[in-house]
Amino acid sequence: MTKKTVADDKKKTPVEPAPAAATAPTTDKKPVPVAAAGRPAAVPGSTKAAAVEPAPNSTAILSEVPQIATDGRKRTVIEGVTPEIDGGRFPIKRTVGDTIVVEADVFTDGHDSLSCMVQYRKVGDAGWQEVPMRFLVNDRWRGEFQVLDLGRYEYTVTAWVDAFKSWRHDLGRWVQAEDIAIALRVGEKLVESASQRAAGEDAEWLAKRAKDLVGDQDLNYRRQLGLDEELARLVERHADRRLALSYGKELGVIVDDERARFSTWYEMFPRSCSPVPGKHGTFKDCEVWLPRLVAMGFDVLYFPPIHPVGRVNRKGKNNTLTPNPDDVGSPWAIGAAEGGHKDILPELGTLEDFRRLVQKAKEHGIEIALDIALQCAPDHPYVKQHPDWFRWRPDGTVQYAENPPKKYQDIYPFNFETGDWKALWEEIKSIFEFWVAQGVRIFRVDNPHTKPFAMWEWLIAEIKKTAPNAIFLAEAFTRPKVMHRLAKLGYGQSYTYYAWRNTKWELTEYLTELTQGPGRDYFRPNFWPNTPDILTDALQFGGRPAFMSRLVLAATLTANYGIYGPAYEMMEHVAIKHGSEEYLDSEKYQLRYRSFKELDGPNSLRDFIALINRIRKRNPALQIDWNLQFHQVDNEQIICYSKVAANRANVVLVVVNLDPNYTQAGWTQLDLEALGVDPHQPFQVHDLLTGAHYMWNGPRNYVELNPHRMPAHVFRLHHHLHTERDFDPFGG
Repeated sequence: MTKKTVADDKKKTPVEPAPAAATAPTTDKKPVPVAAAGRPAAVPGSTKAAAVEPAPNSTAILSEVPQIATDGRKRTVIEGVTPEIDGGRFPIKRTVGDTIVVEADVFTDGHDSLSCMVQYRKVGDAGWQEVPMRFLVNDRWRGEFQVLDLGRYEYTVTAWVDAFKSWRHDLGRWVQAEDIAIALRVGEKLVESASQRAAGEDAEWLAKRAKDLVGDQDLNYRRQLGLDEELARLVERHADRRLALSYGKELGVIVDDERARFSTWYEMFPRSCSPVPGKHGTFKDCEVWLPRLVAMGFDVLYFPPIHPVGRVNRKGKNNTLTPNPDDVGSPWAIGAAEGGHKDILPELGTLEDFRRLVQKAKEHGIEIALDIALQCAPDHPYVKQHPDWFRWRPDGTVQYAENPPKKYQDIYPFNFETGDWKALWEEIKSIFEFWVAQGVRIFRVDNPHTKPFAMWEWLIAEIKKTAPNAIFLAEAFTRPKVMHRLAKLGYGQSYTYYAWRNTKWELTEYLTELTQGPGRDYFRPNFWPNTPDILTDALQFGGRPAFMSRLVLAATLTANYGIYGPAYEMMEHVAIKHGSEEYLDSEKYQLRYRSFKELDGPNSLRDFIALINRIRKRNPALQIDWNLQFHQVDNEQIICYSKVAANRANVVLVVVNLDPNYTQAGWTQLDLEALGVDPHQPFQVHDLLTGAHYMWNGPRNYVELNPHRMPAHVFRLHHHLHTERDFDPFGG
């Protein structure tokens, strides 16, 4: 629901500073001041330096003496660390089991060798774990670690000038015997020092090796002892880190469960689930839908608000201001005499009925997601209990929501600039806590961009303390920077502009930004071709081919996608008026009966949707976003892209006709290297939509798609082709 509050310019509440709790969670451990990124830390206890007398005839005057590092012997520089969001202000996002690849520019003066480590730990753990980083090129280093638990992790980079590595490097280059002999004496001291830092068998082994380096054996033999890999391994284990330098920042990682990365959403109004036309649906009626949704491959069932609906200024069918007595109103107009955000519309059932539905859904592998809309109907209990939580106009009435030219007379937005904002924040948090206690852990939040950023950062962090698997989907169709800010501060998934990206250029540019740009570390897109608010021109006028192609694109371009389910299955496409994206007879304002016979009939997309979702679940390459690769086709009406699993065991190639009216054909120009295909060998493509198999050769291959038959190919590539060598004459 896209809404905007019109503030009363004549009556403004003074803005108070956000509470300290609103800041991002930090660790108790403060980084030790270090010289990093070319900016030396101040010497502890130092004061402002004395001014420097200008030199005679000098044109430049220094106001202060440059400060020196805390310990000038620490010579390494660490900069350009990735991933890092806004200088470490926000955490990156990953899911359980992911490997985090960390890179950094690490260098020092001169030619000494370095050692670098990625250090990481789960927040709350006392000690750090670490993995070595390896040198890439041009002072760039890389290391990686795996996150295995839900919650928040932190990581940093530490490095030091490694005297042993420098010595070992030079030892292999000396030619003259006297140079080798002297180098071995230096090595003896380094290895002996390592033995003193070690203990047990390691200490004994290193002490013996130190003596052997200057023993009576042949010189070249002793040099080989110095170059021994086992020696290098043990010295690295007990390295001299007295002059090690850390990055100075502990960067954060939020680790969610798999559903945050890969999910398939179905939106449904529970009040429309009755098997009897004209009768209000209940949670018990929704239970009957669960086997059907499982068969179609959905794992998240999303409900619009399920709370009591206001009676004051209630909207009638098609958003009319003159409702009939039996009109059910908009579920986003929350609150009535029966209660508010922590209560259930009596016509839907009881709280116990809801808990039962949540449990039944989980038994089917489905999570119930709730819509949380932070707004009130005029008769919501909050309006009387907390009048200062709302904006009051000079005529003594409360300001309702507006988004010109739209007006929402049945909705009062909160005034987040109220002097009682702390109590308002706490009450909002308690709403989420209440539904978490009922078994809900996925929330679709209505218009979060019209509420304070600081509140969301605080609230989401608080909820995740006790429900680390909670997922928040931001319904914020707004400016890009605002959408990205919401993702940075905690939203695990985000609606996008996908519904309005139609051409090949638009889709390619947008998906490249989402999957390859810097935002991919925190912004997880969730593609929806339609919602109860959004019926695009493409769906209004594109017919069945448009519904099919938009579904294929949404389901294969991103790992998270959803549909406003019954309306999409039935390809409902009539708008309330020309130029509008509002549905005629919108379910937002009335009950909509759809029988299973109708939904499962020949005029439904049920079977096609189920097929697409099976393909998604059977092909791991489609379950992540970052592996998206576009390929060229010499026709602007055809888009081609691939996704390849990390081990290349699963390769999916998708070709879609973007023209819903006419057959389109063209020649591909595939990036065979990206697909893992030998350019000198033929390969097989298996169309998972039709079952057809084709033999392709090289990058150029002909495709032709009739949108009225099938507007897309979803190919699985097979690299290994059967030959006569694969035939078993005794296999029967």
